[in-house]
Amino acid sequence: MKRIATTALLLTALLTACQDDAASAPKYSTGGDPTDSPCARVVSAIGYAGLMLEPKGQEDGQNFEDALIGRLAEARGITLEFGDRLPGSLRQPVETVKTTTAGLSRNDVPRERQVALLKRYRVAADAIVAGCG
Repeated sequence: MKRIATTALLLTALLTACQDDAASAPKYSTGGDPTDSPCARVVSAIGYAGLMLEPKGQEDGQNFEDALIGRLAEARGITLEFGDRLPGSLRQPVETVKTTTAGLSRNDVPRERQVALLKRYRVAADAIVAGCG
């Protein structure tokens, strides 16, 4: 009986000791590790969303289907989680990605607004990719 009680206390102590600030930090995305390279995570999310985007200059023809909205929501979550850890020179593009994806990750935004947000998003996303490259 003492062995079970001792094991339970030891396990509780170990679990408590293993909890660190990263575990209590806000989580906006799933997968990965909080210690991942911020540039790698944000650039990857931008690239994943970009696979469904029409070529530059053809934003007016973009189909804002649920799959794309989901990918832009993921890019938003990744940027919220890792964007503040990107180089300081990327602060403005990061903020633009955060604000534009706030609208692009919802399906109740009017189409004209989606197109305008997408155009702004692309400029900022391209700046992040170039700045992290």
